[in-house]
Amino acid sequence: MSRQPESFLGTPATAPGPLGPQMLTSMGAIRKDPLAYLDRVWREHGDIAQFPIPRPPSYLVNSPAGVRHVLVDNARNYGKSTIQYRALSLVTGEGLLTSDGDTWRTQRRVMQPAFHHSALEAVGDHVARAASRVAGQWRAYPQGTVIDVDAFMMGAALEVVAAALMSTDLTGQSGEIAAATLDALDVVVARARVPITPPAWLPTPANRVLKRSVARLDAAVTTMVEARRDEPGEDLLGLLLSMQDESGRSLSVEQIRDQLVTFIVAGHETVASALGWAWGLLAEHPELGDKVAAEADRVAPGRPIGFGDYSELTYSKWVVEETLRLYPPAWLITRSTKQADVIDGVDVPAGSLIIMSPWLLHRHPELWSNAESFDPDRFSGDIPRFAHIPFGAGPRLCIGRDFSYVEATMLIAELGRQFRVRFPDGERLPDGDPLVTIRPRGGMPVLVSPR
Repeated sequence: MSRQPESFLGTPATAPGPLGPQMLTSMGAIRKDPLAYLDRVWREHGDIAQFPIPRPPSYLVNSPAGVRHVLVDNARNYGKSTIQYRALSLVTGEGLLTSDGDTWRTQRRVMQPAFHHSALEAVGDHVARAASRVAGQWRAYPQGTVIDVDAFMMGAALEVVAAALMSTDLTGQSGEIAAATLDALDVVVARARVPITPPAWLPTPANRVLKRSVARLDAAVTTMVEARRDEPGEDLLGLLLSMQDESGRSLSVEQIRDQLVTFIVAGHETVASALGWAWGLLAEHPELGDKVAAEADRVAPGRPIGFGDYSELTYSKWVVEETLRLYPPAWLITRSTKQADVIDGVDVPAGSLIIMSPWLLHRHPELWSNAESFDPDRFSGDIPRFAHIPFGAGPRLCIGRDFSYVEATMLIAELGRQFRVRFPDGERLPDGDPLVTIRPRGGMPVLVSPR
């Protein structure tokens, strides 16, 4: 039963939510699976709920109107000064993902040209090469070999983002860099889940892992920068190397580093996560994989799929969209209120923590019929506004959204028409692990066979 708004520790509550003793007894479950806890709070208390935490006042918002208000209509009142982004900045620094205010606006303006539509054609070329390489590896396995497609998608996505945005070939290093990324993000998640953590300089086991992983990412970035200083080019790295402020000063090495690490981390881990889930869902629904293959053969008969085919890969795009609905990589979005506001009729004090979850919103039964089922055809019709936000919304909409759609759709179409995927006997879609992104627990082991 939902508690009615009350006071706790002298702080007035303004929305229903769990009682303090209930939350205290749930702390172990919250740390183990925060997404399951948020789901329970939403189902018990409604689309806006308040947690019994006095500082900061904390709210879960799970309605399209509430999400729109925070991310779009009054976006300037909601910043990224939250524990989620502070923990992530230990890896990415003050890059585009974690920066705020004027700093973020300047960064976004500088980097936008690297993501214009004209740049996507080159992305398509890199995706086609990655698909060809992965297909060659899959064909080399003996029949009946179980492979972790999630790991393959991590490598492919890293190669694409490095080639497209930094003109760098990371084919031979992708496994090592992907592992460093995941190790660093595991530490970030652990820090974000507890109220008190040791300072980053203290040599705890977790901090040593973080330091080692960040050093590996820094080494990759340093190599890229040094190779391009004399000939910047026009990709993302080139834009950063050529940028000057109003005083004519170039970006510092640290500023360039923060942006490149941001895109190495966020630009490949999110897409790879979605692709891993897509293959798992197609393994559960092989008849839908057949539809992907038929469409790809019709669109690009007898030749590799290229960027020019992207607009015609309708069903493959629906598969990607439906995967992002069920398994949105960015399952948690947090904001901090700068001034007091009203969300869905609820008074929210200044300094409040606002928690939104695309995972919950995408499974809202009032917005989606058969919300738990995998049905790509649902994207053939109209989707309620702000019911589907896998890349956020408003001014902080992910800069790489179109990049990600091109990459994921082309990889699904090209590999899907060459291979069938299914789970080994007795296996099923793994549970999701809500880390920085929702990862398949134990990877995504499937049987891959040529069509």
